[in-house]
Amino acid sequence: MKKYLSLIKFSHTIFAIPFALIGFFLAAKSYDFEWTTLLYVVLCMVFARSAAMAFNRYIDRDIDKANPRTVNVREIPSGRITPNQALIFVIINSLLFILITYLINPICFTLSPISLIIILGYSYTKRFTALCHLILGLGLALAPIGSYLAVSGKFAVIPILFSVVVLFWVSGFDIIYSLQDEEFDKTQKLHSIPVLLGKKNALDLAKLLHFLTFATLSIAGSLGDFGLYYWLGFWIFSALLIYQHTLVRHNDLSKVNLAFFTANGIASVIFGTCVTFDLYL
Repeated sequence: MKKYLSLIKFSHTIFAIPFALIGFFLAAKSYDFEWTTLLYVVLCMVFARSAAMAFNRYIDRDIDKANPRTVNVREIPSGRITPNQALIFVIINSLLFILITYLINPICFTLSPISLIIILGYSYTKRFTALCHLILGLGLALAPIGSYLAVSGKFAVIPILFSVVVLFWVSGFDIIYSLQDEEFDKTQKLHSIPVLLGKKNALDLAKLLHFLTFATLSIAGSLGDFGLYYWLGFWIFSALLIYQHTLVRHNDLSKVNLAFFTANGIASVIFGTCVTFDLYL
């Protein structure tokens, strides 16, 4: 179990789950709150993300084996999990994800294959496009609108805006994280924003994406008529995103992991908590 949790970096689920819960509680405020649906939303997040991460490790196993940064760390190239075991894990989690969406409602079940195509298809994108970061962002951006649909069965503007927030936010911090592999990606003919633009310009684009994150959060807060707790969460979230940009320089990547894991994880949890308080207090 420990090996599989490491394979999928289960701790990174913290990035998207708070936004999934925002979508759920936003809908539950206007529709019926059901603990069963909340459980289904969390299970969908876990199964979908587990399938996506394991598939990424499966597809990238040869790349990870050639990369000095990952060869001894990741489970497949280090031999702790075999490729077939990882693929079976992907299939099981994908089927469980579809099953849970079937139990939720017809629209979630109907859209579940599209969700899987996006989150699994991401693993191929760096082989042909530098926009791979945006595809990753799109995959995680399904969380708020998906959980809203689980409760309401309908699309709405505010949860879509939160999905756009996740798209910009995740794309920006994934660009920062990918700075570590710029030279390696060039040797493997892989695509990324750092490979396309260079480290300095890639960081500038990440800053632009995070500015768009702030702007979209502001629009969502205004249109959603949120109160004090929302705006408190907004400013803390924004401050932590600014903080991560002070940690990373194009010529100094020593604090990339602190920026990627710590700052973004804390930002997501605090913002999700503040929005939930705002909705119910």
